[in-house]
Amino acid sequence: MRLVGNYLFTSEAVTEGHPDKVCDLISDSILDAIYSKDPHARVSCECVAGMGFVLITGEITTSAIVDYQKIARGVLKDVGYTKAQYGFEHESVGVLISIHEQSPDIALGVASDENMGAGDQGMMSGYATNETPEMMPMPILLAHRLAERLAEVRKDGTIQYLRPDGKAQVTVEYVNNIPQRLDAVVIAAQHDPEATLPQIKADIKKYVIEPVCGKYLDENTKFFINNTGRFVIGGPVADSGCTGRKIISDTYGGVGNHGGGAFSGKDPSKVDRSSAYFARYIAKNIVAAGLADRVEVQLAYVIGCSNAISFFLDTYGTHKIEPMKIVELVRKHFDFRLSSIVRLLDLRRPIYKLTTNYGHFGRPLPEFTWELTDVAPKLARDAAEMQTQSTGSE
Repeated sequence: MRLVGNYLFTSEAVTEGHPDKVCDLISDSILDAIYSKDPHARVSCECVAGMGFVLITGEITTSAIVDYQKIARGVLKDVGYTKAQYGFEHESVGVLISIHEQSPDIALGVASDENMGAGDQGMMSGYATNETPEMMPMPILLAHRLAERLAEVRKDGTIQYLRPDGKAQVTVEYVNNIPQRLDAVVIAAQHDPEATLPQIKADIKKYVIEPVCGKYLDENTKFFINNTGRFVIGGPVADSGCTGRKIISDTYGGVGNHGGGAFSGKDPSKVDRSSAYFARYIAKNIVAAGLADRVEVQLAYVIGCSNAISFFLDTYGTHKIEPMKIVELVRKHFDFRLSSIVRLLDLRRPIYKLTTNYGHFGRPLPEFTWELTDVAPKLARDAAEMQTQSTGSE
């Protein structure tokens, strides 16, 4: 994204009751349940949800014994699918299970923890920007906060007629690549049939949009709240859900590139997840060190190989020192080997259901080690030394 001047950029997020996120959460909850007993398990768990059923499938190799059905029903209950009138209820929904072990052909390449090979080929991207304190693009950051707030006001009873499904979308106006205001806010909030559209619009604006986006709203901001006029039927009854279908809202909201691999339900031997987290860690430390205003990092791996086969970095022209010097510093301070990534970020922990909703990045939770900027001081120090040596040699 190399736009300059005035432009609009839009990102979308969804609530935890969205059918795709229900599936993501079931997959990550199963991963956590297994990891709490067997942190060396191989897990690739996917889920499909539709009218009246949940299907749990995938490849899992573990010594742990977990109750998949109980986990799935617990997730549905926690999310809020607790009433028969929703058409999808945690106690009555059918839960189907089709799990088998990881292919031995794949296991050949990833069996060693000390020299762990990637579980698949692929490329992963990480991004950071100084446009927000979280070092995230503002559109996806606000979209996630709106979706999270939509769930909060439902669960705490502030808006009692809301149901679990919902979506949020924001359009941010940029001036010279700096976010200035919100041009549009879109909310889709599932609700009980008795709620009227004027009531919904007023409540959503007062209790959801204004607390989250207030300082970016103005008299020209456009609001689209339940734009069809009615959103009673929702969740897996209205749309089937599937693990891994929200990869853009899970990351940077369409800013930068995406390798295409989903995160949820995958243990860290799957570079789709672990190396995407590591790419974010690298990018965030570069920006925190003041070496660039924005940066994207790409890593690529081959199944069975322990180290990345390529590393790419783009500062979008915002670098403060020569880009190749940044590349040199990254290679000095970051180890791209998968076993090193897993150890450094401490990824063999049951932390993954915390990541499922409202963004895998940009949230300062203690479990999110990839959000740390502990390498930034070293990068800044070495960059300053490089600049001093370069000046002295002139």
